[in-house]
Amino acid sequence: MDFAPDALTEAKTRDMRLFLDELVLPAEPVLEAEVESTPGDWSLRPVVRSLQKEARERGLWNLFLPGEAGGGLTNLQYAPVAELSGRSPRLAPVAMNCAAPDTGNMELLAQFGSPEQRAEWLEPLLDGQIRSAFCMTEPAVASSDASQIATRIRREGGQYVVDGRKWFATGAMNPDCAVLIVMGKTDPEGPRHRQQSMVLVPRGTPGVRVVRPLTVFGYDDRDHGGHAEIAFDDVRVPVANLIGDEGGGFAIAQARLGPGRVHHCMRALGMAERALGLVRARANDRVAFGGPLADKGTVRAWAAEARIDIEALRLLVLKTAWLMDTVGNQRAMTEIQAIKIAVPRAVQRLLDGAIQLFGAAGLSCDRPLAAMFAAARAMRLADGPEEVHLAALGKTELRRQP
Repeated sequence: MDFAPDALTEAKTRDMRLFLDELVLPAEPVLEAEVESTPGDWSLRPVVRSLQKEARERGLWNLFLPGEAGGGLTNLQYAPVAELSGRSPRLAPVAMNCAAPDTGNMELLAQFGSPEQRAEWLEPLLDGQIRSAFCMTEPAVASSDASQIATRIRREGGQYVVDGRKWFATGAMNPDCAVLIVMGKTDPEGPRHRQQSMVLVPRGTPGVRVVRPLTVFGYDDRDHGGHAEIAFDDVRVPVANLIGDEGGGFAIAQARLGPGRVHHCMRALGMAERALGLVRARANDRVAFGGPLADKGTVRAWAAEARIDIEALRLLVLKTAWLMDTVGNQRAMTEIQAIKIAVPRAVQRLLDGAIQLFGAAGLSCDRPLAAMFAAARAMRLADGPEEVHLAALGKTELRRQP
């Protein structure tokens, strides 16, 4: 394994750092002001559109998607760029068209979509003309067990009819969200992992009803398009809107969520670095009990532990990205599961310590720490709760041959 960055990685990382320092970080208070001045608006704000224009011009657009359709980077090449984008999680990923759930949906369409589906939905997503949402989680069942998904997708002639309710459909409040990828059961009596399918549902289809926006620890993420609860009542779409084949929904979901878990972990490490940088400044400037906080043994020990966690987990994420590039997502599943468990836990713990050091200021919105903590905590549920990954990883480990 050689994780030394090649020339392209060094160039893109350098460009990303300049973009972050020159434009993105200074734009954070601008975004906050625009959000506060436009209550009830779920669309991308003008400052985001301006940054998107800059990202295109700087060659920092769609870097998450390998190949000609995207930015041409491998997972290993994208890793340090994604980590830097995590230092400004509200602005940088969306400015680069590298924000969830659009990233996963674009990967899904690129891999499983028909030529017609890619022309209608993937191309405008890649161009940033529209947004999308992924509708898998449901309020009435434990969606960590996908076999329990209750939404029904039944065929009637040349149409599929969708009935059910989804929630935490990220981005669906945004008026630019043009398409929903909906997972439901086409064959409730079939084999456990062949019951589900996925269909493309244009957001304006009759029967699609956005019930309400949802919050995460009180944050509504309205600058990104929020999280929606959506009802599907006798929603009819053409059979051509089926993604892949009937019964392929579970396998498609697994393929979609794998790279997404890596992207989340890359960005989470960026949040950790941002938090540690804020702690350094605070600890050296803040005086208590006769000297700077940086002179206190407990603070030094915390900083050391934080650095150890970041460095160790960065190496594990890089190894995972390298394996995905060299042997494929399936053979990298152990590492994908490991980082999905370890990174959010460690970053949440680090952010908790940073908040503690900042005291009351850490709880306020004057610093990004509280919002980052909420995001890290949500990661322990997003794309599958850590208990499911622990169970799967433990099962694999106990079957491993000596």
